Amino acid sequence: MNITVYLAADEGHDPLYKEAVQELGQSIGEDGHTLVYGGSRAGLMGYLADSVLAAGGEAIGVEPQLFMEQAVQHEGLTKLIVTKDMQERKAKMIALGDAFIAFPGGTGTLEEIAEIMSQTALGLLRAPCILYNLNGYYDNLRSLLQQMIRQGFSTPARQAGIRFAYDLDEIRVILKQFQDA
Repeated sequence: MNITVYLAADEGHDPLYKEAVQELGQSIGEDGHTLVYGGSRAGLMGYLADSVLAAGGEAIGVEPQLFMEQAVQHEGLTKLIVTKDMQERKAKMIALGDAFIAFPGGTGTLEEIAEIMSQTALGLLRAPCILYNLNGYYDNLRSLLQQMIRQGFSTPARQAGIRFAYDLDEIRVILKQFQDA
């Protein structure tokens, strides 16, 4: 399975993020999946790709030309796809993905997973949309989604494909359920 992971090229303040992203990468590699991600060697992105590769997995980076000019791409990937811009990058990452995970990240991560949530809610994408709610990182987003339902702007059925996982074991269960379905 190709697992698209959205995450930051920064490390964050808590060392837990580095540890958790390395565990996620190791799991992707050991379970025989392929990582699809933003292609950077920096921060959490770099740790994720390195851990997938070290575990014997494949890592596909999708890097817009803008970042290529800044020379932030990971040089050791299985494959690096260069896109003309961020919009093409997002579309390519969606097209390549069989499952989608949002690790804690910034506004770029939020923007990318929001598109996955929307496509899932509309039934345009039939794939797991997993928010890795490490230490409650996405609790406020979960509350906002519940507020949308309470106010009549969404329904539980529309949000059924949007899953929150609090640890790697929950992520693995969700992925396995999808594979077995």
